[in-house]
Amino acid sequence: MMDFDPTRPKWTQIADVVRERIASGQYPTHFMISEVQLQQEFGVARLTVRKVTRTLREEGLIVTTPGMGSFVAKQEK
Repeated sequence: MMDFDPTRPKWTQIADVVRERIASGQYPTHFMISEVQLQQEFGVARLTVRKVTRTLREEGLIVTTPGMGSFVAKQEK
């Protein structure tokens, strides 16, 4: 589990980690972002993870397909 900075919301810190993983290629294009997996990895509530995915979707970093899940979007270079 991650040591969270108590001065920042957990969801923003998790979003930073996921952004870095996308930027580094650890999460390549079309990689599935599992809310359940993030919830377990970071030890947070599902609502917290949903804030992360909503923010990343608004930033264009992931796309969500109902019934399928969230995936890393193709990044423009």
